[in-house]
Amino acid sequence: METAPDVVPLLEVRGIGKSFPGVRALNEVDLSLAPAQVLALIGENGAGKSTLMKILAGVQPPDEGEILLDGKPVMVESTRAALDLGIALIHQELNLATNLSVASNVFLGREPLRKGLIDDAVMRVDCRKYLDMVGLDVDPDVLVGDLAIGRQQMVEIAKALSVDARVLIMDEPTSSLSQSETKALFTVIKDLRERGVSVIYISHRLGEVKELADHVTILRDGENAGELPREEVNHDAMVRLMVGRDLSGYFGKKERSPGDPVLEARNLICPANPEHEVEFSIREGEIVGIAGLVGAGRTEMLETLFGVTPALGGSILMGGEKMIIDSPIAAIRTGLALAPEDRKVQGLVIEMTVRENLSLSALRRDQRPLGFLDFSKEEAISQEMVKRMRVKTPGDGQVVRYLSGGNQQKVVLGKWLAMKPALLLLDEPTRGIDVGAKREIYSLMEDLADSGVAILFVSSEMEEILGMADRALVMHEGRISGELSRSELSEENVMRLATGGDKEHLAA
Repeated sequence: METAPDVVPLLEVRGIGKSFPGVRALNEVDLSLAPAQVLALIGENGAGKSTLMKILAGVQPPDEGEILLDGKPVMVESTRAALDLGIALIHQELNLATNLSVASNVFLGREPLRKGLIDDAVMRVDCRKYLDMVGLDVDPDVLVGDLAIGRQQMVEIAKALSVDARVLIMDEPTSSLSQSETKALFTVIKDLRERGVSVIYISHRLGEVKELADHVTILRDGENAGELPREEVNHDAMVRLMVGRDLSGYFGKKERSPGDPVLEARNLICPANPEHEVEFSIREGEIVGIAGLVGAGRTEMLETLFGVTPALGGSILMGGEKMIIDSPIAAIRTGLALAPEDRKVQGLVIEMTVRENLSLSALRRDQRPLGFLDFSKEEAISQEMVKRMRVKTPGDGQVVRYLSGGNQQKVVLGKWLAMKPALLLLDEPTRGIDVGAKREIYSLMEDLADSGVAILFVSSEMEEILGMADRALVMHEGRISGELSRSELSEENVMRLATGGDKEHLAA
């Protein structure tokens, strides 16, 4: 539903800026939402979509810029202030009390009272009205925890409508929904638009955007990248506006000839996405990137390879031999190593020293008789890895907590390199580290590949995939939607596959 150009926007954002330590998340961002309009907000991971929505919903304040409602400046200082203005945010992770009834959730904190007590009868009647608006036929007394996720989503929408929301912000609302639940949600959204409610719809699923959106706003690197009216919304146009950053000069990519296969996954079924089988191989001295959008199943696949969540079916071959990898210990024994995404929680013991962390993986291998620690070997490993990884530390007795993010990541990698792995699995290897440390990590990856180590890495940073990968596996909703050779790697091709496109129509 397009609106006339002279119609005053229901909600308008002008020049919004937001910075976090070391990161400019939003820079002079503008957005305009018309009455009774579905506005899709799209962009790559880290484009600033969620930050902008949190500002609109009063979760965090902007550093500069203004928000206008019905053409008048407003202050959105808290989530309560946002709700009072009629702006409601439905998070990707639903914000419901599963141990309470549907009615109690819809009116949580705003329960109708009678003589100082909650009036359950009135609450049930009023709740029924809002459930009817979203087409949800359930008893208001049913526990939310007993409902399927799709129905819980409808309860969230009913809750928003109960506060007379004029603007409904939906952040990846279909990420956990089945096809039938998604179809039902679309019907509700279209009905809400007919009732005069405006919707800001955030999604990586461009097919959904094409079906629902009256207008599309695209963010890239925290700035406006373009606008598409309804008649211009198509997959290729959206992808072109989402991509296009200049690549940095961080990458010293080398040409090399990979060796024999190190790992082969055949008909592998990951517990997180049991409806899909994945197949791929990686060879000696090869750096393979895994690209995809949030929720595509990239981390889950690495965890299955490493035995954190053992495969439900299929097989993993190492050096041509079938392996049973049902635990991380089994994975380490076969020559695998995993540097996880969250280094502080999963990759390090941050209250221990550099020396102790660097030797953790090798404790069993290097132990003395009766299980005692071999301190001389621990010291040798520590000194070698501090030097090899160029860890900036006063000494290997320094507690890891006090190192920078980049140096903490070097300790994680050093811990595994001490085991001389055949295949190194890296999940977001440069997340949260500075430019200088990134270059050092990239150089290390190239050196390891030169020495014959195979590297399989997940990254949400497009330039890392393009700059480091000899080839890339692109995932979409739990499956590998395509494989791109070095010559085929481009932002547009990666995004086309990552958003559900097929390899038949890749850019030349």
